[in-house]
Amino acid sequence: MDIDLPLIWAALIAFAVLAYVVLDGFDLGVGILFPLFPEKHDRDVMMNSVAPVWDGNETWLVLGGGGLMAVFPLAYATVLPALYAPIIAMLLGLIFRGVAFEYRWRTRRGEFLWNWAFAGGSMLAAFSQGLALGALVQGIPIANRTYVGGWWDWLTPFSIVTGLAIVVGYALLGATWLVMKTRGPLAEHARSIALRCSFATIAAMGIVSLWTPFLEPVYLERWFGWPTAIFSVIVPLLVLGCLYLLLKGIRDRHDTQPFIASLGLFLLGYIGIGISFYPYIIPPSLTIWDAAAPDDSLAFLLVGALVLVPIILAYTGYAYWVFRGKVDPEEGYH
Repeated sequence: MDIDLPLIWAALIAFAVLAYVVLDGFDLGVGILFPLFPEKHDRDVMMNSVAPVWDGNETWLVLGGGGLMAVFPLAYATVLPALYAPIIAMLLGLIFRGVAFEYRWRTRRGEFLWNWAFAGGSMLAAFSQGLALGALVQGIPIANRTYVGGWWDWLTPFSIVTGLAIVVGYALLGATWLVMKTRGPLAEHARSIALRCSFATIAAMGIVSLWTPFLEPVYLERWFGWPTAIFSVIVPLLVLGCLYLLLKGIRDRHDTQPFIASLGLFLLGYIGIGISFYPYIIPPSLTIWDAAAPDDSLAFLLVGALVLVPIILAYTGYAYWVFRGKVDPEEGYH
């Protein structure tokens, strides 16, 4: 039986990207919410809630990006020139917020600068990810296996909307994470923010979802042609189910249910993108099989992935297990 190695690798990279989005999404969301919590004590607890896991979360970004370069080199070679600006902006944002974790605890006079570095870096990274996603969804022009678009093709009304949608969605993840990990007034404030972010996230998902089918004929056929049009009923119903659980969890003052429901919204949004894209890795012209490296290379790399991915999952799970429960306000990153 022939093994479809490009499809297996596409699934692995999709999983790595999803893991990055849901894991790093909430700690970026904590940074996005930083300006809404002016008290130093609250900000200390917020940073401490993500300090043990934030750098491990970004492992998945390295795995996804590195895997794309090694396994789908043609896709990597065409996506990168098309998205240089938002990718560089994202990396700068991640650098600033990473440095802020260290320097914020070492200074009092300049602490406000590192507060803004943490918040601004988080917002910039999230918005840049949304810009890149929007540019990818709207299509990247390719001719003769080369990117033929312009320097500013990534900047469109649709990509700006997707950028804002990602910022709002990450803020929802951050707020529900704080509800789960903190106590007292901080958790109550996070709960009220989560309620507002819930409606904003659903509105953003609705706008992007209604806009996307009209960007490319293949999307329109996928969502409104038979039999795939059934997804146009199933996915929105599941989104409404997650929204119900999210709002019920907030109203009933559950700690974990809002966060899990928020992750469900992101998972459904990601599935929606997958439904739109398949079988393309760069719509509308480059399929998974067109962009893949030779099968011998894919098989060799798959052996390494089968060892590496379980190890990453194991130490990630162990880190979350060790630091489970509410954050102790008396203990800190410093």
